Amino acid sequence: MRIAVVDDEKIIRDQMKNFIIKQGAKYDVESYDSGQALLKSGKMFDIIFIDIQMKGMNGIETAKKIREGNLPENGQSAKCSEPVLIFITGLKEYVFDAFDVCAFHYLLKPIREEKFAEVFSRAALEIKKRNNQKPPQLFIKSKGLLLDQGSILYLESRGKKVAIHMLRETIEIYGVLNKLERQLSECFYRCHRGYLVNMAYVTEFDLDNIILNNGDKIYLARKKHKEFAKVYMWYLQNGGISCV
Repeated sequence: MRIAVVDDEKIIRDQMKNFIIKQGAKYDVESYDSGQALLKSGKMFDIIFIDIQMKGMNGIETAKKIREGNLPENGQSAKCSEPVLIFITGLKEYVFDAFDVCAFHYLLKPIREEKFAEVFSRAALEIKKRNNQKPPQLFIKSKGLLLDQGSILYLESRGKKVAIHMLRETIEIYGVLNKLERQLSECFYRCHRGYLVNMAYVTEFDLDNIILNNGDKIYLARKKHKEFAKVYMWYLQNGGISCV
């Protein structure tokens, strides 16, 4: 398992590395003193422990860069390819910012070893589950296609046809959203009568629209705004587990 520790305080980096070593398994652990250094390394990690308050690029900004630049390759599920992010900070008010970047957990300083061990154990189990679990798929009978649901951004109704907007292409088929919706995981939400959105790719939303991380904007029915806000918050708080 590949783990990164990002903090501008050496004492914290050393403490975290010692906590990880005490978990009793051999892990590949690397430490960085800034978000810029982590991003510059270009390395992929399974788990990233990252401080929020750092000089230069803070932890939230770094996490956004990680999420934006981590589009899956070769149709791999987005959630399977992204690292588990665990923020470490001395301030509680950043908790909602952490949700915005799908943080797995939030550790408050001073970090207690027993609390670290609990969170680390859960994160390790999440990585194991992601590696072992086959991504859900969508079967398109009319074309004989089997699509990885993790690669679908959203589905759009176009009269008698449905456009399936994926990471690298858009596939148009004859069909209706209602039938396709029954095959989709809980990661997808019917935000409008003409749209089904994959919450894994949502970056922001307002009363009328949802914006995805590729820049696409889709409709959000006003009557569904409150419900979507609750569903999306649940999704963030649970690390998007239902999507994997």
